Amino acid sequence: MVSYNELHRQNHKITELTNILEHLLGDRSLCDSEITCELFFDYVAAVKDHMAVTDSAMYSKLLGAGDQKLSNIANRFMGGSREINRIFSAYLKRWCKLRTKQLVIREYDAFMTDTREMFDMVLDRIQSETEHLYPAVRRVTGDELEVA
Repeated sequence: MVSYNELHRQNHKITELTNILEHLLGDRSLCDSEITCELFFDYVAAVKDHMAVTDSAMYSKLLGAGDQKLSNIANRFMGGSREINRIFSAYLKRWCKLRTKQLVIREYDAFMTDTREMFDMVLDRIQSETEHLYPAVRRVTGDELEVA
């Protein structure tokens, strides 16, 4: 079972890590620190876990409701998930060594531009989920506490 409280906790953690990382990564001398890298890869794991939960627990509910408006919401979010995963993977490939959990920053300005865009994309997605996806699933299931 996945609860809305758990989804909100995940969203809060991602938002909090984003805010902290924006400050740490904004100082070039801190980008390569062990603590910054550890927090960054905690962020990566949190985003991936959250996307997996929303992808597996929510879209089928909307698609199975037999309502075109709800199906459209599900399709929009599924398309958004694919795009976010594609962009996120390209970002990680360009700027990270995943096996050793290190950031590889050769061009700091380009890294920061890409990082801010990625952070904004993820935060926009979280806001959209909260405002549109969660309420739609609640309408379908009638359950205010549990998603699945």
